[in-house]
Amino acid sequence: MKTLYKLGPLKLFLIVFFIISIPLFVFPINLFSGIIVFGKLGIEKEVPLSLSYFVGLGYDPSDLISMGITDFYLTWKGKIVAFIFLIGVPGILAYSDYLFQKK
Repeated sequence: MKTLYKLGPLKLFLIVFFIISIPLFVFPINLFSGIIVFGKLGIEKEVPLSLSYFVGLGYDPSDLISMGITDFYLTWKGKIVAFIFLIGVPGILAYSDYLFQKK
């Protein structure tokens, strides 16, 4: 871990950000609270969603149409968890690197 601290806070933030975000945006890991909307009636169901669904990976658009899904989105809880994973963890590590170099 000390070798990562030698990179500098900004580089450490970017490296950890990409290490965390690439699996979350590529693989269908359902960690984030979200809502899917069914049909024209707008029936909503709360389900765990993956960030990969928002970049078009992990599902086939024709499957959504056949199941009657018209929309899906993250709830506030899901957005906060995504923020913690994508910005919070790399930010804490970068800040600790900053404090480590300041000594």
